[in-house]
Amino acid sequence: MNGISPQQVQIRTTDPRAGYRAARRREALRAFILAVPLLVFLLATFIYPIGKLFLMSVQSGEVVNAIPGTATLLADWPGPPDLPSPQVFDRLAADLQKAQQDGTLAAAARRLNNYEPGFRTLMLKTVRQLPSTSGLPYSEELPRIDKRWGDAETWRLLKRAATRYTPDFLLTAMDREVAPDQSIVPVEKTQAVYVDAFLRTFSISGAVTLICLILGYPVAFLLATLPARKSNLLLIFVIVPFWTSLLVRTTAWYVLLQPNGVVNSLLIASGLTTEPAALMFNRLGVLIGMTHVLLPFMILANYAVMRGIPPVYQRAAVSLGAHPAVAFLRVYVPQTMPGIGTGMFLVFVLSLGYYITPALLGGAGDEMISQLVALQMERQLNWGLAGALSVYLVIFTLAVYAVFNRLVGIDRLRLG
Repeated sequence: MNGISPQQVQIRTTDPRAGYRAARRREALRAFILAVPLLVFLLATFIYPIGKLFLMSVQSGEVVNAIPGTATLLADWPGPPDLPSPQVFDRLAADLQKAQQDGTLAAAARRLNNYEPGFRTLMLKTVRQLPSTSGLPYSEELPRIDKRWGDAETWRLLKRAATRYTPDFLLTAMDREVAPDQSIVPVEKTQAVYVDAFLRTFSISGAVTLICLILGYPVAFLLATLPARKSNLLLIFVIVPFWTSLLVRTTAWYVLLQPNGVVNSLLIASGLTTEPAALMFNRLGVLIGMTHVLLPFMILANYAVMRGIPPVYQRAAVSLGAHPAVAFLRVYVPQTMPGIGTGMFLVFVLSLGYYITPALLGGAGDEMISQLVALQMERQLNWGLAGALSVYLVIFTLAVYAVFNRLVGIDRLRLG
């Protein structure tokens, strides 16, 4: 073969792209194996708990587990204005006594209380006075124990609660409910709190984002234009707050803004005011505290973009006759839009979930949606409503991302 060995023929006829693809597959497999522990950690500590919370927003198994027989019979009941048949009364009495023995009555009563205040008391009162000693049928005995058992509306609510999946929590989170005619109607104004809380959360987050942009953009510009030695020194003061606990920083503002605090003492000593100003337990205190915490995110996002912008463009515009202010606004600022968009989105999304700062520095009219989620989970033990509020918060956050991505193109931003 003209002096060419079989080994050389094999080497020449092998496709070099196949070896390249095999090497890439090995690298991808190695990277995946290294990432498996992180993926498992995220799945166990983040994805699964959030998914479980979202599932709770449509689950309602406590009542049907406590009174399964009654739930089955109520499924065939057409609803008001007629009362259920006497067999339903009898079955409810038997289910309540068994649920008390099994220990499932308390959870069912608590869940029913979310549909109608006082339902828990009704259930516990009824089961305490059973079995009947009057000799009357339960269709007459239960209304004698409490007249609400003679009201078809009570049975309608019991029927709605006695299902494993329900849209009621998602409706409640939007201040809606199901009327007796099965239509969806707004709740009474005295009970409508969640829509206002969402609007309040978005307005506070928007105000904090705007304030952070106004305060952070000049600081980022200064850091980007100073010599490296001075810039690095000042950058330390931007990063230092990250070394301090959020609770500590918020508590510090609690001390500074109180009526006898440092800020009011300085205002009175300087003659600007004659009495302490209301700087906390209101919207002003919330804005001050949240701005202080989130301002570094805005500064760093803009600084990362500004440090990569060559100053020659702005100088060229000035040399061609443009006023320095015009050159700054029309040449420099457009180049910093990636930093502005990233910083605004980051600050806004972080603001949506704030809890500690509004709780400590805000008043009764500054309650954000995260505080209501915590209230339902910790005090009311209404995990279904907490899950529904969380679902809407995630949906609204994704909608905000879509808007920012449409206007600024966040997924195409490149920092630095």
